[in-house]
Amino acid sequence: MSTAPIRRLTPEEYLAAERASDRKHEFYRGEMFAMAGASRKHVAVTGNFFAWLHYQLRDEPCTVFTSDMRVEVERTGLYTYHDISVTCEQPEFGDGHFDTLLNPQMIVEVLSPSTETYDRGKKFDHYRQVASLKEYVLVSLDQPMIERYTRVDEDRWTLDVAKGFEATVELSVTSEPLPLAEVYRRVDFSADE
Repeated sequence: MSTAPIRRLTPEEYLAAERASDRKHEFYRGEMFAMAGASRKHVAVTGNFFAWLHYQLRDEPCTVFTSDMRVEVERTGLYTYHDISVTCEQPEFGDGHFDTLLNPQMIVEVLSPSTETYDRGKKFDHYRQVASLKEYVLVSLDQPMIERYTRVDEDRWTLDVAKGFEATVELSVTSEPLPLAEVYRRVDFSADE
């Protein structure tokens, strides 16, 4: 008994299907992968971080994107979604549309239980192939903690960790340090969501 080979999509077919879909999908090596929805805590933390960044960068030549902006990792062929991205350069978009960013400077991922291993591992492996990326920020949902990876050169990254409501984290795109109390404003860590 033989099985029919799996039909692989081209990036163009993926983008056409994704633009017509009401759900988000990652794309890698010809396959589409549905993305899960976010918890209330995840949405709150992402919204707080985005609002703070947007306010801080309001007079700067930077653009802050939400999770609706797709990122293409040209070197590996991954199309994915992040929680927040920033570019302080002229945004570059793929294929003549304005929904696939090619040159993020900073990417923020809020760590959900179902995606934490991927965000720390394979997804970060892909993101490191984006030449414009200078920092990768991981935001915990278990405790007030932010991990910031900063590019030293093409193959080396440094890690800074900020913990606790009184802590702050320096970001390359802002002149003011980010207070963790702002990111975790009104977040209930005792709630299991």
